[in-house]
Amino acid sequence: MQHVGKEVKMAGWVQAVRKFGSITFVDLRDRYGITQLYFNEELNPRLDAQPLGREFVIQATGKVIERTNKNTKIPTGEVEIEVVDYVVMNSAATPPFTIEENTDGGDELRMKYRYLDLRRPTLKHNMELRYRVNRSVRNYLDGQGFWDIETPFLIRSTPEGARDFIVPSRMNQGQFYALPQSPQTFKQLLMVSGYDRYYQIVKCFRDEDLRADRQPEFTQIDCEMSFVEQEDVINIFEGLFKHVFNDVKGLEMKEAFPRMTWDEAMWHYGNDKPDIRFGMTINNIKTPMYGELEIADPTGGELWKSEFPVFNSAETILAINVPGCSEYTRKQLDEITEWVKRPQIGMSGLVYIKCNTDGTYKSSVDKFFPEDRLKAIASFCNAEAGSLILILAGAEPRTRKAMSELRLEMGNRLGLRKADEYKPLWVIDFPLFEHDEEENRWVARHHPFTSPKPEHIEWMNDLSKYSRIKANAYDMVLNGTEIGGGSIRIHQRDLQEKMFAALGMSKEEAQEKFGFLLGAFEYGAPPHGGLAFGFDRMCALIGGQEGIRDFIAFPKNNQGRDTMLDAPSSIDDKQRKELGL
Repeated sequence: MQHVGKEVKMAGWVQAVRKFGSITFVDLRDRYGITQLYFNEELNPRLDAQPLGREFVIQATGKVIERTNKNTKIPTGEVEIEVVDYVVMNSAATPPFTIEENTDGGDELRMKYRYLDLRRPTLKHNMELRYRVNRSVRNYLDGQGFWDIETPFLIRSTPEGARDFIVPSRMNQGQFYALPQSPQTFKQLLMVSGYDRYYQIVKCFRDEDLRADRQPEFTQIDCEMSFVEQEDVINIFEGLFKHVFNDVKGLEMKEAFPRMTWDEAMWHYGNDKPDIRFGMTINNIKTPMYGELEIADPTGGELWKSEFPVFNSAETILAINVPGCSEYTRKQLDEITEWVKRPQIGMSGLVYIKCNTDGTYKSSVDKFFPEDRLKAIASFCNAEAGSLILILAGAEPRTRKAMSELRLEMGNRLGLRKADEYKPLWVIDFPLFEHDEEENRWVARHHPFTSPKPEHIEWMNDLSKYSRIKANAYDMVLNGTEIGGGSIRIHQRDLQEKMFAALGMSKEEAQEKFGFLLGAFEYGAPPHGGLAFGFDRMCALIGGQEGIRDFIAFPKNNQGRDTMLDAPSSIDDKQRKELGL
């Protein structure tokens, strides 16, 4: 209202036109929102002769006046512009979908016309949020003494982990660059160079199958520090996370983030990125121990024993206690059973126990378990009257993964995974190695530059202890999503060579692929460690969404294609010849 009476000039896109006899109202959209333009009867003949269409670009000059019918849903809803003159700067074809909050365009159509989709308020808000997170991160890291240093995009291919994107070299026929999956070795070399606090908000590239939270090119907040231990890194980047949420969301997080070992996460949640917004943790009725985890009475003892062949032959029996669901109908239970039978979950069936509010117990395996045994299982799961116990049985780790997914599904069905509730935590003490059954060899769970825990370094000489070696590694998890991960790095040549050997690399192969790093370690490499945040994921979670695509200006579709540019595409014969292809 403070602008009423002022002469203004505005430019933007026509959102809508509403004609009422001799006057016309136009909603003008720009980056800042919607403003209503009022065209009186003197200008109406021009509008009749040359009607304005949706997405026309116009410039209007006029006076700010108070609206008669105010619109409280938009910031400019108390005023409008009484137009005295206007210019059509460009006409527009009819857009293929409505450019509104709730559009009628499907995903593929909107991807093809992404430049139109980006005009919608939802995506504009997402792009603004991404910018604000970027700015907040830079301000915090600058205040902590970090330098923003760029590293190369054209590097050597080192096929460990995800597949590289390969770039042929014209000047070096028959040879190829790779696009970096991360700046890992470069940031370590910067530590060797004495730049003790480095960061980048950097593009990374991985040629892997896509899903809602993956893109072939993505952005990460990449950081490294010298002369630090795990506690130093955790404190700095927990501070970064709190700063960003306070700055962007106005949400102050005062308490230290909880910490959970990898063994505990797998035991209680079935995965290494637990969603702790709700309980419903896993009860291990019959299961092997996890790593070095020490739990008093870790399983249900003999509770599982009966004539029920599925339980008798199962390696693992896991249960979750779902409160307040004992009234589930047979149809609802059948739906859950079919859900766990889906190929992506892979279970053959589901057992349930209803803890009825009248104190009785009803199960799908009544003929094998008398009521007192059902009650004992319910007691082991800390169930109360009104609870529903869901049980899966089978081989590890498939059953544990399935139960993890079932827990999350029940959390969704019961509305327990609230987008506006934020529960971060650190997961620590990961295994250093995992065994690749297909190739029958040990591989790095994170990457080959992660240091083992100091007390486990001597076990690097004993193959029989590889499964027990813990990494000096840590992940930050938010609402069931890993948003950041890192480790204390190896900084001594002999230990790095042991790591390469453990992964099956010969000395010659290690020298060929990583000789530059091994050589650098001979010139006074300091102890160092770091962390990388998934920037796209962080923005999506702050925005209350799971998928990252709507927080990237020009993303790829699920097949890795840019349907707007029609890329990737073939190249002509001249280009092939120049590249020696």
